[in-house]
Amino acid sequence: MDSLQTLHVEIPEHLTVPPTTHGGDQAPRSPAAVYRSAYGAARSAGHRFWYRLSGKGRKRVPGWAESVGNILKSSYLNILFAVVPVAWISHYLKWNSAVVFVLCFLSIIPMEGMLDWGGEQMTLYLGKQFGDLLIITLNNAVEAVLAIALLFQCELRLLQATLVGVILLHLLLIPGTSFMVNGKEIQHQVLQSHHSGLNQSLLLMGVLATLLPTAFFAALDRGNNPTPVFVNEELSVAVVSDFTRGEILKISRGLAILLILVYIQSRKYLHNPTGKKSDALALHEDEHDALKEHELRLLEEEPLTNPWACLVMLLVVVALLSATAGLLVKSIESVREGSNITTEWFGLILLPVVSYSADGTVTVVFWLERRIRSHKKKQHIEPSILAEGRAIDLSIQFTLWWTPLVVLLGWFTGRPMHLLFDYFEVAILVGSCFLVNYVTADSKTNWAEGFIMIVFYVMIALTAWFYPGQPEIKLMLECTATGVTELLTAAAASGAATEAASEVARSFARTVLG
Repeated sequence: MDSLQTLHVEIPEHLTVPPTTHGGDQAPRSPAAVYRSAYGAARSAGHRFWYRLSGKGRKRVPGWAESVGNILKSSYLNILFAVVPVAWISHYLKWNSAVVFVLCFLSIIPMEGMLDWGGEQMTLYLGKQFGDLLIITLNNAVEAVLAIALLFQCELRLLQATLVGVILLHLLLIPGTSFMVNGKEIQHQVLQSHHSGLNQSLLLMGVLATLLPTAFFAALDRGNNPTPVFVNEELSVAVVSDFTRGEILKISRGLAILLILVYIQSRKYLHNPTGKKSDALALHEDEHDALKEHELRLLEEEPLTNPWACLVMLLVVVALLSATAGLLVKSIESVREGSNITTEWFGLILLPVVSYSADGTVTVVFWLERRIRSHKKKQHIEPSILAEGRAIDLSIQFTLWWTPLVVLLGWFTGRPMHLLFDYFEVAILVGSCFLVNYVTADSKTNWAEGFIMIVFYVMIALTAWFYPGQPEIKLMLECTATGVTELLTAAAASGAATEAASEVARSFARTVLG
């Protein structure tokens, strides 16, 4: 009794799920009952977390030899790991860029599959909340590495477009496809209500934070001009200056710190909403029965690897992924340089789709394997009532964590990365945010709403194909020892400067001469 009082489990009533049969036993099972029997001897929340992470309370935890064997046999895709050294050799021997790209792409596929499998295994030891956070972070690994690689190559305009493109991909296309495919045999699916309610606020705040530097720049550009168009255009050029960029950098770095703080506090709330230590590993009392059944499965399912072997594997795969993704970025740049694709479309659509394509391939392969197994066994796969909304969490993490982290990393490395985005990008981010919030407002989704999200993503892709980009923003992101003002002056005088500066200067010249 003392141990139960120390445990402070307050969830028996609201976590009780409908009666199930366990080997002929008709007594109902609940996450609370299983949780008590496994971790009732823990003296504190920290002990409970350690007990679950180390596998205490489980019937069986695999040893190292068995864990390594199960890791190697986790998927047929693991055979593609043999391509990894070939991809690296092809890069250093300067093979054709298209060949290097294909080899790097094939190398990333088994890595993504291993991260997914390892993340699901760690969820058994971490629980749904912490497990989902780990899976979300691992799934963002490729895009994060890609963003950091672009930052160090000083492709800041392409980096900004890619950041927006990754957010849109995880906000619209991926969850939309999931809602449409998984919801076609059921009237609606449910989202985690406690989670989706907070997500709407986080998503809106993250997007509005990118709107602030844009509004600041727009106000400087047009707020002080009296009447003539000539003054307006002259002011537009004057606003693109070292002083303005310096002010925007200060604003962006302050916003970045605040966004990271918000994300940390939001995760703290999700894991421990009431401030009681026992709640960190428990579901919220208002959650759907299907979520309680899912947590019960995590508590009782037998893992295929021990947590330490799984963590070592994840670290090794992330290291391999970081190196390979960097080579993938370098090889795909030749595609942009040798084509007529604009930087806007390349960053908004192509790079995010390519970065996710390996993970998408893994998802399709696993889905087909499941379908084939069920067909051979002549079993009908019951549609899940739980909607797969994890991709929305990916976009929120990218908005509130990775994007501000890239801004701060640019600050530490002397690169002028800021949150002043192209007006077009800000507009589609705000529109996508409102659409997703409307779709998830009732914590329910259906296939029609998924189709709407997909169509809106296609609309964005179509419009972006014809959009040339905003030259002022590109100039404000130039990595050069020469200041923005000097660069603009030189462009106006001789035309011998960057494309962005030349475009702004030409616009100014047309106004003066016309």
